[in-house]
Amino acid sequence: MGIFDNLKSLFGNSNAGGLQHYPDKLAAEAKANGKDYWNFKISELPSYAEFTQLDDRQKIELLHLTIVKSHQQENQQRTDYTARHVHEELIKAVVRSKTVFTDDDIAAIINSFIKHARYGLVAYHFWPIAPFIVNIAKQREQNPMPFAPEAKAAFERLKANTNSYQYSDKEGEKLVSKIDALLFLTQNEKGAIKPVVFIGDDALSHFANPQLLALPNKEKEIWYRILAAAQKASGGKPSAKYLSEAKKMIAELGGQKFGEKVKGWFDFIVQNKDEFTNDGVILKVSAINQDAVKGLVWMASQVDDLEILQTIAALTERSFAKVPQFGSTYVSIGNACLFALYKSGKLEGIGHLSRLKLRIKLSNALKAIEKYMEEAAAEQGMTVYEIEDLAVSDFGLVDGKRTWHFDDYRAEVSISGIGKTETKWIKPDGTLQKTVPAFVKDKHDDDFKDLKNTAKQMEVTVTAQRDRVDRMLRSDRRMAWAHFEKYYVNHGLMSYLTHNLIWDFADGGTTQTVLFYNGQWQTNKGQAVKPTPQTSVSLWHPVVSSVDTIKTWRDFLTEHQIVQPLKQAFREVYLLTDAEASTKNYSNRMAAHVLKQHQFNQLAKTRGWKYSLLGAFDDGRENGTAELILNEYGLQAEYWVNEINAEEAYNDTGIWNYVATDQVRFTRLDGGETIDLIDVPVKPFSEIMRDVDLFVGVASVGNDPAWQDTGGVPAYRNYWQAYSFGDLSETAKMRKEILTNLVPRLKISKVAEIRDKFLVVQGKLRTYKIHIGSTNILMEPNDQYLCIVPDRKTKDVTENVYLPFEGDNGLSVVLSKAFLLADDDKITDPTIISQLKMR
Repeated sequence: MGIFDNLKSLFGNSNAGGLQHYPDKLAAEAKANGKDYWNFKISELPSYAEFTQLDDRQKIELLHLTIVKSHQQENQQRTDYTARHVHEELIKAVVRSKTVFTDDDIAAIINSFIKHARYGLVAYHFWPIAPFIVNIAKQREQNPMPFAPEAKAAFERLKANTNSYQYSDKEGEKLVSKIDALLFLTQNEKGAIKPVVFIGDDALSHFANPQLLALPNKEKEIWYRILAAAQKASGGKPSAKYLSEAKKMIAELGGQKFGEKVKGWFDFIVQNKDEFTNDGVILKVSAINQDAVKGLVWMASQVDDLEILQTIAALTERSFAKVPQFGSTYVSIGNACLFALYKSGKLEGIGHLSRLKLRIKLSNALKAIEKYMEEAAAEQGMTVYEIEDLAVSDFGLVDGKRTWHFDDYRAEVSISGIGKTETKWIKPDGTLQKTVPAFVKDKHDDDFKDLKNTAKQMEVTVTAQRDRVDRMLRSDRRMAWAHFEKYYVNHGLMSYLTHNLIWDFADGGTTQTVLFYNGQWQTNKGQAVKPTPQTSVSLWHPVVSSVDTIKTWRDFLTEHQIVQPLKQAFREVYLLTDAEASTKNYSNRMAAHVLKQHQFNQLAKTRGWKYSLLGAFDDGRENGTAELILNEYGLQAEYWVNEINAEEAYNDTGIWNYVATDQVRFTRLDGGETIDLIDVPVKPFSEIMRDVDLFVGVASVGNDPAWQDTGGVPAYRNYWQAYSFGDLSETAKMRKEILTNLVPRLKISKVAEIRDKFLVVQGKLRTYKIHIGSTNILMEPNDQYLCIVPDRKTKDVTENVYLPFEGDNGLSVVLSKAFLLADDDKITDPTIISQLKMR
C-alpha cells in the first residue's frame, strides 16, 4: 500500500481528488481565512486537528509526501507562497513531534531531504534538519543503541552535503557538530565524554586544537566539557546557572591552568589580524567559534586574575575595531568582554571599562559601557566619576617611579610623557647601564616580562586618564579635598597629571586658583596656598577667568618651563559672539566647511560624539547630525552636516566622501526643545565650539595639501584655496601666540618670522609662507603653492623644544616644514625639488 492509499484509509474518501491533497487543503483554508502567508500557524487551521490523529507511520508517510510536493511546487513558474509556508510548517510539525523514527525512517528522510533540496543546493538551507537531529538525539539518549549501517551512511552523506557549501557557514558547522555528537552518543558507553574542540578550519582552530589534544587525558576531558558549554553560549549575557556551572568546571581544572590557556587563545586573536582578499575578509575566528570564545570570556569573569582582565580588555578593542567594508569584526565577543570586565567585580575591570569608553567608537558598545559603569557605581553607592577615580591603578609607583630588582641590578620605570615610559638600568655601583643586562632575560624572564607589561599598561593608562581629565573641562565637577588628595595628588599615576594642571580651591566662600610647584600649591604670583579638610576642588577652565589671569598663568608656565599634560592654560576659549546672539538659537560660526566625512566621523567619536555616516542611498535622511549628550546640564549639542552630492564623490560602499557643515545647536534632553545660545553655560558652550573647531581644523579638505592636485570636488576648489590660506581659527590663533614666543628661541630664528597668518621662512633658494592654521605653503614672490605631505616617520623636531602643553600635531607640522625649508638647498626629495625649480 502506498503513501496515498495509507492516507485514504485513515481519512476515508470524503474529499474529492483523494486525501493525498491534505497539505493543499490546509493551504486553501489559510487563503480562505485571509492569512498572511509568512506568519500564520497551521495549528490554527480547522483541518490541523486531523493531523494530530495520525499515528507515527502515517506522519512519516505524510512527511515524505510533503517533501515531494514542496519540491514540485518550487519548480512551478509562479511560487504559491501560502502553500510553501504550509509545506514548511507541516514538515516541521512532523520532525519536532514525538514520532519515533526507526533507522530505516532516518535514512529515508535524510536521503529525501538531500534529494529534494531546492535549486540543487545543500539540504539544511531548506529543510528543518537541525531540529530533526535534535529530536533523534533526545530519543537515543533514552535508548543509546548504535545506528544501523544505512542510517550511519545517511548521516555521513548529510555531513558531506553540508560541508559541500563553498562558504563558511555557522549553521552548517553547528549541524555537522550535532551529527558528530549524535553518532558519538550511540557508539560509546553512557557517560563517555565526547571530544570537543574548536569547530571548523579557521586560524584559531589550527592554533588551539593541537594544544588541547596534547593535554593529559584527565585535563583534556575537563576541557571537552568546558568547550562544550562554551559552544552553547547564546544571547547577550550568561545566566547565573551558566556561570555557576562554569565556575565548578574551572575549579575542577584549576583556575591557573584555565587562565593560562584562555589568555593564550585570547592573545592569539588580539595579535593576529584578519586577512583581506578579493573575495572579502577572512576572519581568524569563524562565526561558530565566536560563540565558543564568547562563552570562554564569560567564564573568565569567574577567575581572579588581573592579567586575564588585561587580555580581555585588549580583546575588547580588537573585537570592536572596524575593518573597511566590513565593520567591527567580533561584536558578540566584544560585548562578552564588556560584561566580563564588569562582572569580574574588581575595580581593575571598571578601570578597563573607563579606558575603553575613550577608545571604542561603536555606539552600542559605548551604551553598554556606560550602563555597566552606572550599575557598578550604584552597587558601590557612588557616582560614575568617583568609581572611575577608584579604578585607576597606581602600578606601584612611588615618587613617580617603580623599581624592579634583578640580583644586584635594579630597573626603574617612570612616566616620561603622555603614552611614554622610560626604563633605567642601574648597576650595583649606582651607575647607569644603557642596555638590558644579559643575565636578566636568562635568569629572570618572568620578572622582565612583568616589567615590560607594566610599562605598557602605564603608557596606555596615562593616555586614557589624560583624555578623561580633559573631558572634565566640559563639566562642573567638584571634589572634596580628601578625595582629591587620595585619588589625584598622592596617587602614583594620577599625580603625574595632577601636579602640572591648574585647579580651583574653594574654601569659605573664597576661591584660589593654584598649581603644584616646588612641593607646594601656589598661585600664579608664587603665593603658597594650604588646603583644608573643607576645601572643594575643581579643574580650572580659562573661559571663566579674565584675560589678565589667563596671561599670567601662561607666563608662569613659560617662565618655569612647566609642560601641561593637556592644553589648559593655552586652551582655546570660545565666547558667544554678537552674530550668535542675533541668530539666538543656533551658531553659523563653523558652517560652510567641507570635511572628509570618514575623518570627521572618527574625530567626532573620539571626542564622545555620536554620528552616522551619510550614504549615497535612500535611508530617509537628507542630512546628518553629530550629537553629544551633556547629562550634567540636561542638554544635547548638535552639529549639522549635509551630504556633498557630486559625481563619483562616494566610496565603494556608497558612503559620501565629503560633507558640508551647517549649524551648531543645543537642545534640552527633556523634550528636545532648542534653547537660546545665551542660556547655555559658558563651559559647555566653549568646549562644544572647541570640539567643532577641531573637527573642521583636522577634517577640512583645506588641510590636505594634495586634495586640489588629486581632483577633489571641482565645485569646492575655491573653498580649498580660501581655507588653506584664509583667516585663522581659534586653534590657529593659539598656535600663532605660541610660535611668536617660540621662534626667537629656535636655531632658525634668523631666517624665520611671524607675519600675519604665516610663519615666513627665508630659505637658500626661495622664501616660504607656511599658513599657521592649515600648514599649507606658498612660495614668494608669486605665491606659488608648494605641496609637502608630512612624513609620519620623520623625527618630531619639537622633541627637544619646550612647549607648554602636549598634543598639538599641527604645531609640530608647521615647525617641521619650517626646519626643512630653512635648509632648502639640502632637500633630496625629487617631488619637492621639482616644485622649487618652477617659476
